[in-house]
Formats: sequence, structure tokens, C-alpha cells
Amino acid sequence: MTALRPFRADHVGSLLRTGTLKAAREATLAGRMSLAELQEVEDQEIAALVTKQEAIGLHSVTDGEFRRAYWHFDFLERLPGVSSEAGDSGMNFKGGVGVPKTLRINDRVGYAAHPMVGHFRYLARRARQTPKMTIPGPSMLHYRGGRKMMAPGLYPDMDEFYADVGRAYAGAVADMYAAGCRYLQLDDISFAYLCDPAQREMLRERGDDPERQPEIYAGMVATALAEKPADLLITMHLCRGNFRSTFIASGGYEPVAEVLFNAMPVDGYFMEWDSDRAGGFEPLRFLPKGKTVVLGLVTSKTGTLESKDDIKRRIEEAAKFAPLDQLCLSPQCGFASTQEGNTLAEEEQWRKLEMIVEVAREVWGTAA
Repeated sequence: MTALRPFRADHVGSLLRTGTLKAAREATLAGRMSLAELQEVEDQEIAALVTKQEAIGLHSVTDGEFRRAYWHFDFLERLPGVSSEAGDSGMNFKGGVGVPKTLRINDRVGYAAHPMVGHFRYLARRARQTPKMTIPGPSMLHYRGGRKMMAPGLYPDMDEFYADVGRAYAGAVADMYAAGCRYLQLDDISFAYLCDPAQREMLRERGDDPERQPEIYAGMVATALAEKPADLLITMHLCRGNFRSTFIASGGYEPVAEVLFNAMPVDGYFMEWDSDRAGGFEPLRFLPKGKTVVLGLVTSKTGTLESKDDIKRRIEEAAKFAPLDQLCLSPQCGFASTQEGNTLAEEEQWRKLEMIVEVAREVWGTAA
């Protein structure tokens, strides 16, 4: 494990797309703007976004995922062997909201030069604080569809698939590091979804074993990080769904906590605790020394600003199960896991991030 860790005041990564960026994307889809012109707009909006993050006191900055439509598809569909198409993702959010896109695995999964490495390079050139890159975790290529999204006969032995995905991610990690990335986050819904009885039953019905999946997924990450340099900070973000302020899963972390904290070879965890759906802090008792949990106590789903005193009380509750020095603070998820974004205003988003910085300084004496 590296001696590096997340910042006391941190954030998951995605941010609400600006009106200028949304208009440019619409113009590009309508044929009124070229891809080169769209990239110029993205560059300008990301530069301003980085400046804003630094101005409010954040020590990690992202590109807000401004070049993506989806937090996961845009990375996964560019891996060799993987494609995407219109269709039911199979993961319908509460209230009947669905994602009209799905993945297909047509050949053995591999790795080739990925455009998101270039996205990181641009971010790093603009950042004065630590640039953080976010990509979906390797389990995201399996959890949502399982074997049904694979070409028939392609992977008769699923262990070969898991190994291929792990090796593909090892290539991505190596390229990100070579580009200068020292803070890489793997966004992963699977561990939080595995806490929901309905999700576990869904896995059983399609032929997967929910008791084995946590260790399988941890093994994929272990393959991906087998050659991880000591100065590369790796964090993992968990949530129970975040699309237009809706969610999918519920349930506390107890069913996965021991594997999550002790078998998953990462340095820190961004974990959702903004509602009763996430359960209590008791699973933190499994957190080993040397690892950090970033408490997602501030919701990104609504614009209502939390009370600083309430957030501090919840940090105190969490510190009953894990040392305060191993805890940090962030929103529970990104503000825009997809380009549509959650149902709050940009100024509400920034006020929440400012409040997180303020609370971190008051609790730990620093936001860094």
C-alpha cells in the first residue's frame, strides 16, 4: 500500500455539465458543430472547472467527466472486444427510469491505447492541485449483464474472462501512470449492489453466485494492480445507483465489508452514507490500518444543504468504529454520473463542496 491517501475534503469526480457544454453537445449531434469544435469547448469548460475546484479549497481536481455521456460506457466501449448499442441496460432505477444503452462483448477483452489517457493529460496540464482520474471498476464489465451480453461460446470458462478484464485494466493503469496520473479512482457499484437482497437474487437467477462475486471482483482488481507503483494512489467508489437523482439498491455494507476492506487491494474507499439505505457505520470495524474511508455524508441527489453540525455528529458516529485519522469527507456520489446530471443547480453543487471543505478544516484542521 502507498503512504498516499485521499484528501480530508474530497469529491467523487463527476460534476454538473455547464449550459455552454450541453449546448455544444446538442449542436454537435445536430451537425452544426464539428467534433474538433466540441473539443475546444470541452477544453475551455474543463479549464474553468478546474479553476473553480481549486478556488473553493479542494486539493483533488477532476475534469468533471465533461467529455463523457456516461460514467462507465465511455470507458468500457473503447476496450478491444467490447461494443455498445441501444437497448435496455437491465438496470432500471426507482421510479421506472432506465438507461437506454447496453454493452456487448464480441471478442476476447483486451487493451489498446485509450482516449481517456489523453483526457487525463489535458487535466494535468490545467491543474495546480492533484489531478484525479476516474474510470469504472473492472466488475462493471460483468455485473450489469453477466454472460448474456457475451457472444455465444466466447468464454466457456468465466475465469478466463475475469483474467482478461483484469489484464486489460492493468494496461489502462500502466498507461495512466505513464501519463503522470498518481491518483486513480475505480468507480464500482457492484459491492454496494451486493448488499441488496433483490440484487443478490437477480444474480442467482441468471446463474451467478452472489457469495462468490465479491472475491471474484476483488481478484480482477488484484490482477489490474499487480504491478501498481508505490506512488500511485488507488481508490474505489461505491454507490447504490445515481442517475437523474434516482437509485437502484438498498442495504448496509455488512455482507461485503470484510472482503471489501481486506481483499480489495486499494488504498481508500469512497462510500455512500447519505441516507438510511446505506445502513450504519458498524462495517467500518473491518477497516485495516493503512486504509482510508471517505465518508459520503453529503448527498449529491438534491440541492438541500446539509447542516454542518449534523455532518460533524455523523463523523463522530463513524469514528466509533474506525479511527478518525482514517476517515475523510465527500459527497456520497458524483453530481452527474451521466450528462443529464442530478436535479440540483450548479450553485447548490458548489455550496455543498464548499461546505465539505469547511467541515474538514473544522474537524481535522485541514482540507488536505
